[in-house]
Amino acid sequence: MAINPDYLGREYPAPEAYEVTRGKIREFAEAINDLNPAYLDKASAKALGYADVIAPPTFPVILGMAGSALALADPDLGVDFSRVVHGDQSFKYSRPLRAGDVLSTVTRITDIKALGGNELITMETVAEAADGEHVVTAGMMLVVRGS
Repeated sequence: MAINPDYLGREYPAPEAYEVTRGKIREFAEAINDLNPAYLDKASAKALGYADVIAPPTFPVILGMAGSALALADPDLGVDFSRVVHGDQSFKYSRPLRAGDVLSTVTRITDIKALGGNELITMETVAEAADGEHVVTAGMMLVVRGS
């Protein structure tokens, strides 16, 4: 089943805001084995000019999970998840994520195309602070392998 091209541009807002906490930052940093003190210790982060600990650069992958899960679970989109492999990931920051951020996110399907017998679906998740400030846009491309 082919990915439905009518879904290009469709948006999936996360059902609730995401609160970035020191604990979540620590768990993520430990999971990726990046123990930078700016991620783990408020005093170290303050010494670098931040108000609190900051998140590792790849942390926003978590922010896109709610919206992308909504999209991929839609049977009319036509993604056979058993054939999906991760193709690409990107992040465009306005500022670092930090403990205390409460972010709203919207995931949008930005590209759908066929290439070499496979299909590619690209999504981007835009995260904004409570005051509307853009914080980060996380891009993700998935490859749906052909049969």
